[in-house]
Amino acid sequence: MSNDPTQNVQSFRPNYFRVWAMFFRNSLIREMTFRGNFLIELVTRAFWFAAQLVLFDLIYRHVPTIQDWSREEYFGFMATGMLINAFVEAFFMPNCANFSELIRTGDLDFVLLKPIDTQFLISFQKVNFAMVNQLLLAGALLWYAISQTGVTVTLGTAFVFAMLVAVGVAFFYSLMIALAATSVWFGRNQGLYDFWFYITIFARYPQGFYRQSFGGEMLWFGFSFIIPILLVVTVPSRYLLGKVLTPNWTVLLIAPSATLILLLISRRVFNWSLSNYRSASS
Repeated sequence: MSNDPTQNVQSFRPNYFRVWAMFFRNSLIREMTFRGNFLIELVTRAFWFAAQLVLFDLIYRHVPTIQDWSREEYFGFMATGMLINAFVEAFFMPNCANFSELIRTGDLDFVLLKPIDTQFLISFQKVNFAMVNQLLLAGALLWYAISQTGVTVTLGTAFVFAMLVAVGVAFFYSLMIALAATSVWFGRNQGLYDFWFYITIFARYPQGFYRQSFGGEMLWFGFSFIIPILLVVTVPSRYLLGKVLTPNWTVLLIAPSATLILLLISRRVFNWSLSNYRSASS
């Protein structure tokens, strides 16, 4: 066994799952310490969920379909978007939002000294357990939509749907971590939550809803094939519900391919931002 500390550090390989499990446990303890705040967040999320259901239920009482989406099919789309949003807000939003605070306080110096990937450490340090109820409510709404439409969901269909949801989560994470990385140059980045709000507004409706005017067509094309915000929610829901993919089946490849490219770009942006970081002591 070598006594050289430098060699020991270089040969060290962190167990990423154990580190994440420790973060998960610490987050759960923190939530249970402030139970009142946790319960308020649960109630707030449930109220927002109910408000969305009531709003579109009222709309569909006056029209049988919007574009080619019936009431139950739209609820399936809504549930898919809520699932993706819940995973992103539970695992990534609090961490990306905290990145600028690490820079401001100088705590990023200590993060950089740890023998583990910095992006992993920053991305997974906290878990927002208040999003658990949104995951459960979205899952129940998705089950309702499937049962009401009479769609037969096979094991293969469920697997592909789960992979497409994972693609959606990865897509929004890559946007978020790239934006958070700009805090190195801009200091406190208070626009992250605003950015997330505006982005999720576009993804809240199926892509076909935008094709009503010239401006809508421009939005549809830009957010479908340049930055596929609309595809990452619309495609998995249409696939699960057995609806025809628009404009054709190639959208099954566009969303994952664009997400992979965006993940690589966000990784480069994040590493570039760290190379430009000046420690608190400098």
